[in-house]
Amino acid sequence: MRFPNPFKLSSHDMAIDLGTVNTVVYVRGRGIVLNEPSVVALDVTGGVTKVQAVGADAKLMMGKTPDNIRTVRPLRDGVIADIEVAEQMIKHFIDKSHGGKGWITRHPDVAICVPSGSTMVERRAIRQAANKAGAAKVFLIEEPMAAAIGAGLPVTEPIGAMVVDIGGGTTEVAVLSLQGLAYSNSVRVGGDKLDDAITSYIRRKHNLMIGESTAERIKHEIGMARLPSDGAGPEMRVKGRDLVAGVPKEIGVTQAEVAEAISEPIGQIMQAVRVALENTEPELAADICDQGIVMTGGGALLQRIDEVLSTATGLPVIVADNALICVALGAGHAMEEPGFKGVLMAA
Repeated sequence: MRFPNPFKLSSHDMAIDLGTVNTVVYVRGRGIVLNEPSVVALDVTGGVTKVQAVGADAKLMMGKTPDNIRTVRPLRDGVIADIEVAEQMIKHFIDKSHGGKGWITRHPDVAICVPSGSTMVERRAIRQAANKAGAAKVFLIEEPMAAAIGAGLPVTEPIGAMVVDIGGGTTEVAVLSLQGLAYSNSVRVGGDKLDDAITSYIRRKHNLMIGESTAERIKHEIGMARLPSDGAGPEMRVKGRDLVAGVPKEIGVTQAEVAEAISEPIGQIMQAVRVALENTEPELAADICDQGIVMTGGGALLQRIDEVLSTATGLPVIVADNALICVALGAGHAMEEPGFKGVLMAA
């Protein structure tokens, strides 16, 4: 008689959407258990670096820390920029997803989502960080494939499906069929670039310097991909530092101004989709004409971006349910369901 491995039973395999802005964790049999900012606060007192906070607690410190504490986002453009800090962050999220450190050290199998355009060096860095953080085995799954599975697209069938996943660091555009990417394009334009565009616009037009968190709040509250038809739209009060007088100042920013500010990165996303459609095989293009385009990721929640994409392509556009967590859900389903095993790439 063969007995189950007790150490294997103590672990819980998981899928991690390691995003530039947020990290989402899916645990086998439990679903989404964690959704926190990809931020780490480090204490560098006395030449020794220690982790002060991770996730939501660390994000609260951004832009407000003393000299001995610095906040770091270890991922840029969807890939690891600081491998040591990323390792600490992944380890923290694995432990937190399992309810804290238990008396038995858990070593789960982990599936991590990667941009389709990431290089072998970037993928090796992600594998290395996950292994050092305590993963037993590391699998990689490309983000557009995970997003399509999470959105419920028929990726196992001989039917063309198109997904546009707008994350914090990258936008993934892909045409999928039979568990493979018939075409994929990854452009390093996402939510971060929208925030940067808002910051630059307000600095240029109002001589006001605002922080990263303020730009993100503006985008969430009054961000719009297309100028409102009824004029300037609602106004939001924004505080920052006056670049002329050097003192704190409050101004009003309209929705029309925000739409103008982000028009260039929105245009880059639309161009990436048009390029994908131009490079799609005719039979798959016919399927997409029937099925439409599915949008996922946090950027898909920007007001009227689906309308802008529909106008640019002439195709129906649908924003997926649970757009924010589609990638993690899809990676989790790929871990759980035998029919999707082919989309996982072993280390």
